[in-house]
Amino acid sequence: MATFPCAKINLGLNVVARRPDGYHDLETVFYPIPLCDELDFMLVSDEFPGADRRPVKLTVTGDEAVDCPMEDNLVVKAYHLLRKDYPLLPEIWIQLKKNIPSQAGLGGGSSDAASMIRMLNDHPRIQLGLNNEQMEQYAAKLGADCAFFIQSKPCFATGIGDRMAHFADLQGILSGYYLVVVKPDVAVSTREAYAAITPRKPEKCCLDVVRQPIETWRNELTNDFELSVFVKHPELADIKRKLYENNAIYAQMSGSGSALFGIFKEKPTEIAAIFPDCKTFVRLL
Repeated sequence: MATFPCAKINLGLNVVARRPDGYHDLETVFYPIPLCDELDFMLVSDEFPGADRRPVKLTVTGDEAVDCPMEDNLVVKAYHLLRKDYPLLPEIWIQLKKNIPSQAGLGGGSSDAASMIRMLNDHPRIQLGLNNEQMEQYAAKLGADCAFFIQSKPCFATGIGDRMAHFADLQGILSGYYLVVVKPDVAVSTREAYAAITPRKPEKCCLDVVRQPIETWRNELTNDFELSVFVKHPELADIKRKLYENNAIYAQMSGSGSALFGIFKEKPTEIAAIFPDCKTFVRLL
C-alpha cells in the first residue's frame, strides 16, 4: 500500500549556537504541508520466480525526480539503516514518485526516508515493533529534519532539529488559510548557507511569535538564512517581495532555500503568471 510523504515549511528559523561537533543548534517551528511524494515497496519472494533478485531495486519517477546513484537516495539509506539491526528480507523493490522539489528547503528527501522507516516498521510481514520515539532516533541518523517526518505534526524543534515539542494548536491557527509555494530554478548549498551564518539568539523565540496573530509574523518571525542567501541570490528576495505585493499575510524562505512560501487569507489567483519561471503550488491548509 502506498504512503504519501509530505513536505514541510519552517515558520521561523533561527541558528542560535555553533556546537562543538561542528553542527548548529536551531530554533524553528516545523509545519507539514499538503504537498506530497508517493512511496511504495514490495518484498520480493519465491512468488516471483522471474524477478530481478538484486538486494534493492529503486525506481524514481515524477516531475521532480533527480538522477543520482541509488545508494545515495535517503529511502535506500533508511532501508539499510534498519537492516543493520533487524533481519529484513534482502530483496525489495521500492517505487518513489517525486512531487516535492529537491534542494528547496521543503524536506522531501527526509520525508521519504522517514516514511520508509514507518512502512518497514508497520508492514505485516516485518512488524519491527518500534514506537515513535525509536523510529525518530533512527530517522535522526539520516538527517537533521528526518525525525520530524515520523509523525509529521506541527512542532517546535531545537537541537539540530531533532528535539521536538508538538504544537497541536498551530493546525487550528492556520486552518482555512491558503499556502503558496514558489520554487525558482536556483540551488542553494546548505553547507554554504551555514558557513555564512553568525549564530545568535533572536530577540523573541519563533515559538512565541507563532502564538501571536498571523498579522504580526511579518515584522517578528525571521529566517536567519535569508540575510546571506538573499545577497547571493537576489531573485529570492524578489519572490518574497512579490508574495507580499500580492496580499500574502506572511512570506518567508523555507529552511536554507530555495523555495519561498506565502500564507494568504483568500485563495490567490494567477500565481503561475506572477512567477512564470518558477514551479508554483497553491494548497489549502
